[in-house]
Amino acid sequence: MTDTPKEKSGEIKDFLRQLAAPVIDSLDTKLREQIDERVEERVNEVLSTRLAVLERAIADLDRAVRDLQAKKSE
Repeated sequence: MTDTPKEKSGEIKDFLRQLAAPVIDSLDTKLREQIDERVEERVNEVLSTRLAVLERAIADLDRAVRDLQAKKSE
């Protein structure tokens, strides 16, 4: 029995998919790791920046409270 060109084409596509699957899986894994690392770095940068803003605000409030306490005790 002779395969039609369409059947041969399908077989070739399946064969190529089988060959390419490990490479694609490996690339997918590496890309996911890189993306996860970059997202984590970015989140840490944003949190660090926001934490610095909060620390400055707390320091400002602390100074204001001390100033008010000093004025009250005068």
